[in-house]
Amino acid sequence: MITVEQAERLIQAQVQDFGTELIPFESALGRSLAEDITADRDLPPFNRVTMDGIAIAYSTIEQGITSFKIKATQAAGDQPINIDHADECIEIMTGAALPDSADTVIRYEDIEIKGSKATLLASDIKKGQNLHLKGVDKKKNEVVASAGQLITPAIISLATSVGKVELLVKKLPRVVIVSSGDELVDVDEKPSLTQIRKSNSYTIKAVLRQYGLEGDLLHIPDDPKITKEKIAHCLDNYDVILMTGGISMGKFDYIPKALEEMQVKTLFHKVHQRPGKPFWFGKHDSGVLVFAFPGNPVATFMCLHRYFLPWLNASQGLSDKQPVYAVSDRDFTFMPALQYFLQVKLSFSLQGQILATPIEGNGSGDFANLADTDAFMELPMERDEFKQGEAFRIWPFNQLMI
Repeated sequence: MITVEQAERLIQAQVQDFGTELIPFESALGRSLAEDITADRDLPPFNRVTMDGIAIAYSTIEQGITSFKIKATQAAGDQPINIDHADECIEIMTGAALPDSADTVIRYEDIEIKGSKATLLASDIKKGQNLHLKGVDKKKNEVVASAGQLITPAIISLATSVGKVELLVKKLPRVVIVSSGDELVDVDEKPSLTQIRKSNSYTIKAVLRQYGLEGDLLHIPDDPKITKEKIAHCLDNYDVILMTGGISMGKFDYIPKALEEMQVKTLFHKVHQRPGKPFWFGKHDSGVLVFAFPGNPVATFMCLHRYFLPWLNASQGLSDKQPVYAVSDRDFTFMPALQYFLQVKLSFSLQGQILATPIEGNGSGDFANLADTDAFMELPMERDEFKQGEAFRIWPFNQLMI
């Protein structure tokens, strides 16, 4: 049995690059950007007006002129209209391109308009005010978004502003989610008193979807021959196999033997942790990775967030996230010599601290408890007493909280 840290190192040592692909920008949200995005022109591309009002040449104010004849009105998108005389102005709207003959915009609140005359009401006019100058954000050919970033709505905004119809992104691995056991029935079936529905597979699928990854589903019955056939199929058609259940020491747990017969090398089996102690991880000669999670729902959920998702992010070339820590808001005791992943409810103090309230639940089979919690708090195995006010690392699974 190995430690959590050893398991993490062994998994991270298997980070893989699955290549790149061009996809429409509309489909790129949540993917990993694999190219630098550069500006196709200065940003903004012209001196842009940021307030509705009038455009003037500031030198006229220096000459003592405070009343201006409105020569024309210019909307956003219109061709700029130049001023011909010192006592002229252009009535101009937000987003419009400033005429070359003007250098200052005075907002409506600071003028009075009567007929075709605009008279200043304010005396603190500054040259160049209410303008977003050409190229101040980025110059043509400068990088506006760097490769290795998660594509967010802000990145989509940048891409569309520079005319990127397609984006080069990192390819996602082909993933299959495998459940096993005759005690499992489909979601739409009515289980007997000794059966349960296949919730784990759909839980994993839902989590992966949050990361832009669509996993296929496969179920293996408790049959050694079929188990071997199904695993062979997965090894031929996927990059990653995520298994839930069937990896313990039970009489009908055929998966470990089938993996061994298919030349999937065991990199570790069992981790000093709760939940998820029976976690198994291995690699086929072809490079296919197998994450075999324990069948208990909370154990599967924890291992997915603690081990698989960090591996996925690293394989996508995404920068390591800074660890997130929370402060326990009460004392807690855990006696076994195992690294404990405590389910916690998160909140925020007035001082900006993340506070964690322990919600113990009823063990690794208590998946209902996940709906009332936000993260796993990782407690070191060399201790059994944890005091209020101490900070420990958390692994959030409620994206609305962190």
